[in-house]
Amino acid sequence: MEPGDDESAKAISKKAAKKEAAKQEKLRRRQEAALASATTSLTVEDKEDPLAANYGDVPLSELQSKEEADLSHWTRVGDLNEDLKDKEVLIRGRAQTTRPVGKKMAFVVIRQRGFTVQCVVTVQADLVSDKMVKFAAGLSRESIVEVRGLVSVPSDPIKGTSQQVEVQVRKLFCISKALPTLPINIDDAARSEKDIEEGLQAGVQYVRVNQDTRLNYRVLDIRTPANQGIFRIQSEVGSIFRKFLESEGFDEIHTPKLIAGSSEGGSAVFRLDYKGQPACLAQSPQLHKQMAICGDKERVFEVGPVFRAEDSYTHRHLCEFVGLDVELEIKKHYSEVMDIVDRLFVTMFDYLNERCPKELEAIRRQYPFEPLKYLRKTLRLKFEEGIQMLTEAGVEVDPYGDLNTEAERKLGQLVLEKYGTEFYILHRYPLAVRPFYTMPCYDNPKYSNSFDVFIRGEEIISGAQRVHVPELLEERAKSCGIDVSTIATYIDAFRYGAPPHGGFGVGLERVVMLFCGLNNIRKTSLFPRDPQRIAP
Repeated sequence: MEPGDDESAKAISKKAAKKEAAKQEKLRRRQEAALASATTSLTVEDKEDPLAANYGDVPLSELQSKEEADLSHWTRVGDLNEDLKDKEVLIRGRAQTTRPVGKKMAFVVIRQRGFTVQCVVTVQADLVSDKMVKFAAGLSRESIVEVRGLVSVPSDPIKGTSQQVEVQVRKLFCISKALPTLPINIDDAARSEKDIEEGLQAGVQYVRVNQDTRLNYRVLDIRTPANQGIFRIQSEVGSIFRKFLESEGFDEIHTPKLIAGSSEGGSAVFRLDYKGQPACLAQSPQLHKQMAICGDKERVFEVGPVFRAEDSYTHRHLCEFVGLDVELEIKKHYSEVMDIVDRLFVTMFDYLNERCPKELEAIRRQYPFEPLKYLRKTLRLKFEEGIQMLTEAGVEVDPYGDLNTEAERKLGQLVLEKYGTEFYILHRYPLAVRPFYTMPCYDNPKYSNSFDVFIRGEEIISGAQRVHVPELLEERAKSCGIDVSTIATYIDAFRYGAPPHGGFGVGLERVVMLFCGLNNIRKTSLFPRDPQRIAP
């Protein structure tokens, strides 16, 4: 290489280095500018919202009952109506749905006890910021929120909410966040089979929530409109039961659920160790409500848990249910007990139809059913008459046996066709199929002074005149395979003088199931217990 060539190469090298350095500097400046821009944007974004006090998550410290408060300014969602137009209200409920409309508006549907109202969050100077709109749109479904705002009445009907007013939101706070993704969606759990089928025909495949999934996540399932209606009806049934019987001179009692022996006979009992002694959970309050009659209570009733260890997987059996039990002294005839059944249930049905139309409609939307048909004076048929009706219809039945489910339903159909009622009493059952404490008929020892009551072709109540003579009671218990020593105190109660008496028992869940035309008793048990389920 010539000396001149070396100098030329050095010059090119310096020039390239200078060019590279300039390039790197230019890149550095770009990066710094980008970083500065990002920092500036971040600072603006994170700058405190002057309206931040109007929305947000309420910290736990504010929910720990610091001081008493005036509750008179709270309004229930179900009470929101046009009369409150332009008035400020404060409501609390669940965020059923949220729907953003751009960055300046969001809709939040609030639900409380089955009632829903649409709340509108719109950017307004000094009231609602765009960040508040973003907060509202980001609420997870089923979170519990509080809303303060003004009631407005839109010109067009609001679809999808029970209340035909809106709340123009001024303040919005989240009290309790729900998980972003729930095990089951309330909308899916609330959908009827008809809606699912219509969706399939239209090419839309809705999620079908099966019974086990519902029960696994029962807390969510209870929130559906139908379930809100079901358990409101159940509450009313219990209330009517108490009020009616109190008006008839009955006293409410509370009997033990831990007993030494079986109260109904048979093997369907939950046995346990009671401090070293064998015991079981009461299959009914039967023995002790009779003992209460022996104690001169005259007329008693109880609402309480009943335990049956039956390996039954049918649509109408549970291992634990709520028993509605009645016992009363009778003067002449067990028809006096049937009279109480008649008046009690006709009163109950009338009340539910007249006072609970919204609840019944909510149930009917998801589980369609026809209103129960019943007479003002309840039909009474003798067991022999029922057997004759079945025989004439071609159904073979044992005149001294019990009716199976198929025969009960067929008889229910025949009774409806002939008498126009789905609620009736069948009495004078064969003695062989009744509990040991049932009084035999005076004119035929193969039959008994007992009865069952049916709704929509299914048995709902069992009742009878009871044996009040201790010697006969002891004899009957032995013939039914009961160890008399385990119920000695019960039998002894009749040795001190006992009046003729009778009574009946009915399952609360079964009443609601059949009145509402439902297909499974698990739908009417808040947290059902069957042979396969002991949780939640």
